[in-house]
Amino acid sequence: MNSNQNSGMQNQTIQNPESPVQKTSRMNERDFTNDLLSTEKYMTDSYSTFLNEASHQALYQDVLNIFTETQNEQRQLYNIMFQKGWYKLEPAEQQKLQQKYQQFQGYTNQFPYGGQQLQ
Repeated sequence: MNSNQNSGMQNQTIQNPESPVQKTSRMNERDFTNDLLSTEKYMTDSYSTFLNEASHQALYQDVLNIFTETQNEQRQLYNIMFQKGWYKLEPAEQQKLQQKYQQFQGYTNQFPYGGQQLQ
């Protein structure tokens, strides 16, 4: 990819056409959905911390079930926002992907079994 193509990619976004919402001082559908998505993200982060530190197996399992439900709700809200064009993404640049790949490529020797696949 030449530098002209690369600089053009920096301005591109991955987004569906935006569903219009009335912009007033009151919260609209987009505002409510965005608020719910933010809350679900916060909750999954908090549940994840709990799960890492839980010592009681039954409580761990209960919170794991709640975490899974919350994570699924978060994903559904993300999908809704993306479908309605209220959530946009930026494509990863190939050069940055290659740099990260090279950066972490040697880490497999730190895994159990030397990074070999288990059978």
